[in-house]
Amino acid sequence: MSIDYDKLRREYRHVCLDENEMQADPIVEFDNWFQQAVAFELEMPNAMVLATVSKEGKPSARYVLLKSFDEHGFVFFTHSVSIKGQHIETNPHAALVFYWAPIHRQVRIEGRVERVDDKEADEYFASRPHGSRVSVWAADQSSLIESREYMEQRVEELEQKYGDGDVPRPDTWVGYRVIPDNLEFWQGRENRLHDRVNYTREASGGWNITRLAP
Repeated sequence: MSIDYDKLRREYRHVCLDENEMQADPIVEFDNWFQQAVAFELEMPNAMVLATVSKEGKPSARYVLLKSFDEHGFVFFTHSVSIKGQHIETNPHAALVFYWAPIHRQVRIEGRVERVDDKEADEYFASRPHGSRVSVWAADQSSLIESREYMEQRVEELEQKYGDGDVPRPDTWVGYRVIPDNLEFWQGRENRLHDRVNYTREASGGWNITRLAP
């Protein structure tokens, strides 16, 4: 099917992004942006692209959900035996991208990755719905399965096994924290003269703030 990509273009009309008015700490600035995305009632504002790289240097990207963030970094949960988990094991660096389309805002984050401790992983796992905790046990993420019916049968067997009781966290279901070295805040503007403000972590622990050309 032929698509006229020019007709997909949209003009961006939003406020100016002035680096002189932004927070000195990018985590505080991110919190402001995230709260605004939530206030706009955007669908799944915590959805983010996670990019990892294999030991052979091959990149891979997928959406995951941000589950928490603070001055230490951005946390998500997954299986350590998944493709992304294997990548992180051999190359503990990653990039995250948030894009909130209705307000034409994007945040890019790059940094090293570490596992959260077992206590934090246990607490979050326990907060998940019962069905989600059960499904985690059905098969290792990214492993080959014969059919959807196989997964449904496995879940049924596990439901019978655990009933309404406690479902333990598998050792392979873990949390990862992306500790940022670089964050870029992007605001769509008219005529593609977008605003891009970049934070780079300094050796002292502070942040250097610069403006990038669109």
